[in-house]
Amino acid sequence: MPEPDDVFRVLFVCTGNICRSPMADVVFRWFADQAGLGERVASSSAGTGEWHVGERADSRTLEALARRGFDGTRHRARQFTRDDFDRNDLVIALDRSHERILSEWARSPADVDKLALLLSFDARADGALDVPDPYYGGPAMFDEVLGMIESASRALFRQLEPALRR
Repeated sequence: MPEPDDVFRVLFVCTGNICRSPMADVVFRWFADQAGLGERVASSSAGTGEWHVGERADSRTLEALARRGFDGTRHRARQFTRDDFDRNDLVIALDRSHERILSEWARSPADVDKLALLLSFDARADGALDVPDPYYGGPAMFDEVLGMIESASRALFRQLEPALRR
């Protein structure tokens, strides 16, 4: 088992931590586990707002994940704190509004250097940078957003995988 300092830590951040970021966490974790690298990487998620702290993921998130064979039932929403910059190697924003907020909360250039947009890793996103918020949409919107997150999470994992294997 790797030493705690050898574990690469990724945090996914959206607005309320009940839709997009839990999806990204579950999907990214699945890629790591499937590659046999689950012990080398830790992922989690948080929201920029506190409205849903302690709640499960939105039922439509859980249903979309389940339709694709993922399990998001262990998720509990939490709010991002500045200490999350210290605890994580990479902080992934799901859209540019989250990235702006996180940049404002950053305490140093090192914190800012940890920020990235999820879709920036996916060439198939065709220049899009924001994962749309499905909260006001129906099941089809949640499925579409999950598809975007799967593609970008796969691309992110493929970029990190060579370093994780060392």
